[in-house]
Amino acid sequence: MVTIEVFTGSNFKKWKEDMEFAMEMADVDLSLVTDKPGELTVASTDDEKLVHAAWMKSNRICLLSMRRSILDHLKSGMPTNCTAKELMTAISDRYRVSSNADIGSLLQVLFNMKYDGNGGVRDYIIRVVDYQTKLKALKVDLSDTCIVHQALNTLPPEFSIIKTNYNSQDESWSINDLISMVVAEEEKLKKEKGQVALYVAGFNSQKCKKSKTYTNKFAHGTTKEPGQYSNMGPNKVSFKKKGYHCFFFKKKCHMKKDCLKYKAWLAKRENAGNDSLALVCESNLSEASSSSWWLDSGATNHVTFTIQGFINQRKPNKDESKLTVGNNKDADVEFVGDVNLVLDSGFKLMLRNTLYVPSF
Repeated sequence: MVTIEVFTGSNFKKWKEDMEFAMEMADVDLSLVTDKPGELTVASTDDEKLVHAAWMKSNRICLLSMRRSILDHLKSGMPTNCTAKELMTAISDRYRVSSNADIGSLLQVLFNMKYDGNGGVRDYIIRVVDYQTKLKALKVDLSDTCIVHQALNTLPPEFSIIKTNYNSQDESWSINDLISMVVAEEEKLKKEKGQVALYVAGFNSQKCKKSKTYTNKFAHGTTKEPGQYSNMGPNKVSFKKKGYHCFFFKKKCHMKKDCLKYKAWLAKRENAGNDSLALVCESNLSEASSSSWWLDSGATNHVTFTIQGFINQRKPNKDESKLTVGNNKDADVEFVGDVNLVLDSGFKLMLRNTLYVPSF
């Protein structure tokens, strides 16, 4: 079943393609491609009679299909007593788009294209070549060398080695050479174990307390009997100290929570709006022994500087537009999306609402 898009006045090209395709599939497109045959006479042959009958049937079906697929308010002013070919010509003269407008639109899209990681790099370059073909049909001939340069210049920094390799050679690449090069590089990037995701967690300093361990050599106080975790370190035991000790003031005088200097430091820090950041750098594709221990960072946000793995994107909201790093400088968040990491084991790790920060 062939669907014909309703003609709205602004979709002439698509409507014409649908109409011609539908009539050809139904084998009634004769009246769209040929003029009306001469009237039959007594001397007309059987072949001429068959052609005349086929054309008349085609004309009736084409006219009916065309008029039924046009909005009512657009039918006024169109010829009524005409053939299907004449009606198509009249509609084309009224609603066709200037070739100069088509050229401008295609060039604007072509030179504003950028590879965002979706669909694969092969599909991206084929779409670039598609615009080259459309422009060539409008008598704007862009050479393959121009397209190769345009495609390379719009690839992300991860493909910089391909750009350097091309610029260091005197010979130009063909479109097929470019596709094979960038596809191989894309596969290499997927297999590399150097991909990194940065997990950022904001901690409340009033809730986070630094644990402290002491060796038997320096322990002075009441000790606990080693429990089931006593093998966590050599000769390490925890102990309770007698009296109060302020770990902020560094003296035995009061508890840290009652320290005036500590409270003033907290107030100053809250007014400055700086939160402590914990960064955990992990190799996404690294292999680890099943008997090894892993530290859960408790990360609430994920940050990455590569677009590899993003399956969707959205603009960051007001609270996500800036990321303050350890040196108190702000880094711009370009977009937020979900990242699908495929590990060597085949396990797929989905990181929701990952922040993309190119300058991180």
